[in-house]
Amino acid sequence: MALIKSISGIRGTIGGRAGDGLNPLDIVKFTSAYATLIRRTCTAKSNKIVVGRDARISGAMVRNVVTGTLMGMGWDVVDIDLASTPTTELAVTMEGADGGIILTASHNPRQWNALKLLNERGEFLNADEGNEVLRIAEAEDFDYADVDHIGSYRKDLTYNQKHIDSVLSLELVDVEAIRKAGFRVAIDCVNSVGGIILPQLLEQLGATQIEKLYCEPTGDFKHNPEPLEKNLGDMMNLMKNGNLDIAFVVDPDVDRLVMICEDGRMFGEEYTLVSVADYVLKHTPGSTVSNLSSTRALRDVTRRYGQEYFAAAVGEVNVTTQMKEVHAVIGGEGNGGVIYPDSHYGRDALVGIALFLSHLAHEGKKASELRAAYPSYFMAKNRIDLTPDTDVDAILAKVKALYRHEEVNDMDGVKIDFADKWVHLRKSNTEPIIRVYSEAATQEAAEAIGIEMMKVIATLSGSAEC
Repeated sequence: MALIKSISGIRGTIGGRAGDGLNPLDIVKFTSAYATLIRRTCTAKSNKIVVGRDARISGAMVRNVVTGTLMGMGWDVVDIDLASTPTTELAVTMEGADGGIILTASHNPRQWNALKLLNERGEFLNADEGNEVLRIAEAEDFDYADVDHIGSYRKDLTYNQKHIDSVLSLELVDVEAIRKAGFRVAIDCVNSVGGIILPQLLEQLGATQIEKLYCEPTGDFKHNPEPLEKNLGDMMNLMKNGNLDIAFVVDPDVDRLVMICEDGRMFGEEYTLVSVADYVLKHTPGSTVSNLSSTRALRDVTRRYGQEYFAAAVGEVNVTTQMKEVHAVIGGEGNGGVIYPDSHYGRDALVGIALFLSHLAHEGKKASELRAAYPSYFMAKNRIDLTPDTDVDAILAKVKALYRHEEVNDMDGVKIDFADKWVHLRKSNTEPIIRVYSEAATQEAAEAIGIEMMKVIATLSGSAEC
């Protein structure tokens, strides 16, 4: 069993003893801590908290515990039930609520679940707020409402359509062009909430054919739910038949979007944001943002339009903070996360699909042809396991000194930018490992610089197992 407490929420495997898994006692404690923080800090004062969940097998149980606890803390609950992460984020602002909780473990396997915590803007808590939730939970510094002040409960199943309506109303979503193109589309929703909302979106966008793969929201994922190429063989084989124009694959909470071309080849998760940014920048001048571990291609495309690219530390809240500071018109993460401020400051696969189809319709190209128009980079992702007593910060400081003649960024670990490649080293917050991401013009070069850096770290630590 596993229970991970972090500033971004609480996640774990279902079952086990208190403190050893995600069980009702721990769910109550952390929900109470979050409710206490929001009561003390929120300015909206609507007394409403929105709760949404993905289709995990444990979802109903976790939902019942969370909503009951919020009511016990005196909050009025708006339960939107089976809904994506971006739908829940939008529901918070549409309701004028004080906050929201999303019950999803994102791309983690079926035995996991989690509480993702939102503020009154429908955005994830920042580090200080997350740490305060952890402190309150540890100290059990919360009080429950008396019988006259118990909160109310209301179920509202209208927010999937409200989310779709908000996407269709975006200025750059060209519904007419998409309908004229008559796209034939496939979707893989890994047996979660994407299977509910994506067919509705695509029908309203005018797709002429929608092939559904794993769209029943059972929570019994038919493949590893992380939308990586190694997990998407069924959809890639379906697309090789050549009868469809594009495939969209999402994770269980629908905040990551991956695409597969008409010939069965991956468009590339790193290039979801690149392609959408290309379309947005063509119509809206402004800066772009992605995290340090995302492809250099976004920087290249941004500069094509004479605009400025900025890098942020890894983590959605870090990306959105940087986007606000530089007034970015588009941003996100290289894992298929598109953040479009004209909609909201959250990763949103629905927004990504609508903007991408608008782009594809305007270009009049096949998906594979559009992909070939972008700078081609290849990425390698590795990890180094260390002993628990290894001083990771000291090792990273030595690496920084060793490569001081290169362009080095230390806002989040150490990223070394060479002329034709880069490597990014980050320590995990939950286990003694260093993540090693690298990118270059060929897969072989990306692997080579990653392995070279792993050897350097092994030498510096004296205890690494590469």
